[in-house]
Amino acid sequence: MKRKFLLTMAISGLCFSAFAQKVQFTEYDLDNGLHVILHQDKTAPVVAVSVMYHVGSKDEDTTRTGFAHFFEHLLFEGSKNIKKGEFMKLVSSNGGQNNANTTQDRTFYYEVFPSNQLELGLWLESERMLQPVINEGGVKTQNEVVKEEKRLRIDNSPYGKFTEKIFRHLFDGSPYRWQPIGSMEHLDAAKLNEFIAFFKKYYVPNNAVLTIAGDIDLDKTKSLVKSYFAEVPKGAPVVRTPYELPPITKEVIDTAYDANIQIPAIFAAYRVPGMKSRDNKVLGMISSILSGGGSSRLSTKMVDQKKTALQVAAFNYTLEDYGAYITLALPNKNTPLNDLLKDIDEEVLRLQTDLISESDYKKLQNQFENSYVSANSKMLGVAENLANGYTFHNKDSNDINKQLDVIKSITREEIRDVAKKYLNKNQRIVLYYLPKK
Repeated sequence: MKRKFLLTMAISGLCFSAFAQKVQFTEYDLDNGLHVILHQDKTAPVVAVSVMYHVGSKDEDTTRTGFAHFFEHLLFEGSKNIKKGEFMKLVSSNGGQNNANTTQDRTFYYEVFPSNQLELGLWLESERMLQPVINEGGVKTQNEVVKEEKRLRIDNSPYGKFTEKIFRHLFDGSPYRWQPIGSMEHLDAAKLNEFIAFFKKYYVPNNAVLTIAGDIDLDKTKSLVKSYFAEVPKGAPVVRTPYELPPITKEVIDTAYDANIQIPAIFAAYRVPGMKSRDNKVLGMISSILSGGGSSRLSTKMVDQKKTALQVAAFNYTLEDYGAYITLALPNKNTPLNDLLKDIDEEVLRLQTDLISESDYKKLQNQFENSYVSANSKMLGVAENLANGYTFHNKDSNDINKQLDVIKSITREEIRDVAKKYLNKNQRIVLYYLPKK
């Protein structure tokens, strides 16, 4: 049985090596500054059409937060050629799926269609970019939609405000201190001309990347892209003011109350480097060691052995300019929150002191190779990862092919040293998240 198991593992390793192939792509710019990335894959008759705009909540005015997320919704209202409410109907009636999402750093729109509907996807995104309808009626409609989303996902969701509480301290002095959902009061107070100005500033071709991945003919696709997007006028260059936050040198302790919970929680958060940093990738590996699955260190110790925690986690919240490394735990059997924090700190100290074993190191690399393959197993994943490389890694779309090599080059010593550099008690925010009576 052991020999059979080893053989299976060897075959799995070969499969990973075979599937983790280089992602081929073609890229170029239109005269209006729109960057275009094409990835041809004819294994299935599917195509993903996506546009990533380099605008998120960090680009908002301090008195008008929530604009970027608001536009995620508003740009589905229609255009001069698409009637109100018809955008999603056109997608679904032609066998497609579509959605959008907004972070602190970017807004991402996409459609996934049967490949014979590529032109429809390009037309829809060009209409969104060229001539969307932005009027009082659409603003009012989407204002109510956003308010309902906030009530559902944040206000009435258990533990829904922990990032809001943590980021307020962790990123004080930067636009990361507020969440993408923003302030409803700010949205209520905004005038129509402010929404139009925000669109004209950020939703321009020279602040976007169009990525098409799937069963496409490259020459035909280039011709279609030109016919639908070349007429979109170029916008003024987007200029961002760089900022640098002073280091956190003293532990900050805060308490939050939530009427939606019965079980308290404790969080510890550390400010860490952004996504361009090699250390950020090391922190991702540290997260996997601490809480990546049932056999991880925190889960084994606190959930399985000591049974002091119902749930425990550590994750790296990656942003463009900075990041937040967050640990959390929910108590079992009324275990004091400070006891949970002490157990987490012990495992962090263990990482800072001792090298992980060779077997754990190999397991970690296999996990990340598996994640890499999974992330690029669908055309939408390839499209988004290509766009991320261009948007956030100095216009390097080929970053998609470098990620795995970087992970493989990270050493056990780096894991120890990065934990020692960033995960210290005097550099963190501790949040006691308690039920509100």
